[in-house]
Amino acid sequence: MQMTVKPDSDRFESGAEKYAAYLETPEGRLRCDLAFANLQDFLVLPQSGRPLRGLDLGCGTGATAVRLARLGIHMTLLDSSSAMLEIAKRAAREAGVDGNIALNHGDAAQVANLFPAGSFDVVLCHNILEYVDDPNSVLSAAAKVLQSDSTGILSILVRNWAGEVFKAGVKSGDLGAAERNLTTMWGHESLFCGRVRLFTLDSLQVMTKGASLAVAAERGVRVISDYLPPQISRREEYERIFELERKLGSRPEFAAVARYIQVIARHSSASSTKETGP
Repeated sequence: MQMTVKPDSDRFESGAEKYAAYLETPEGRLRCDLAFANLQDFLVLPQSGRPLRGLDLGCGTGATAVRLARLGIHMTLLDSSSAMLEIAKRAAREAGVDGNIALNHGDAAQVANLFPAGSFDVVLCHNILEYVDDPNSVLSAAAKVLQSDSTGILSILVRNWAGEVFKAGVKSGDLGAAERNLTTMWGHESLFCGRVRLFTLDSLQVMTKGASLAVAAERGVRVISDYLPPQISRREEYERIFELERKLGSRPEFAAVARYIQVIARHSSASSTKETGP
């Protein structure tokens, strides 16, 4: 396993283990599992020839990258938190895929300077655009390093503005917060105790168009699971909840209020229609 380290300060250093623990909860697992399943619907693995190359931008603990590495994809992980990268390194080693993983310590905003254009067949921007200073420039840079042919896909996962309103009103029972969230594009992140940028599907569509990307699919992630009554066990009923979420997330009327929005995009020159996956 390669590891390139650059000096950097990161707000996520002290919260890395806490975040890793969150991903083991039903809520964390569901977010990852749903996003990965949606991605797989559009992932075309080669039958022969060179393996696919993937980039996980703001990889965190590397949970999704390790899954892709298991499929034979050569994954490059980029994160500004050395603590997150250490967890990702350990996860790759335990999964036996460290030979397919390269770790890079660096700033997502510099991705276009770190890798040549068209370097990757798959690029992940999962829960990173919420935190960066300029999400438009980061997304445009990610698009530059994405392969321009029809096999290149970019997966974006962000917090949904509408989901933040529902979370405050339905889950927390805080009507004041729900009303305030109607007029702000910033939410509060409890794991890292800071604010996070919120997105709408419309704002994502504008961003992808600005990055010369065409949207192939839109999905909601965690539509109903956050609001289920306590008598429904999130662990014992996990598979049923997952399958229900998959159905709800693919329908625009339900996806509109999901906690997260996921967009699968390709270069505009390589994609002219939506919903080209299975």
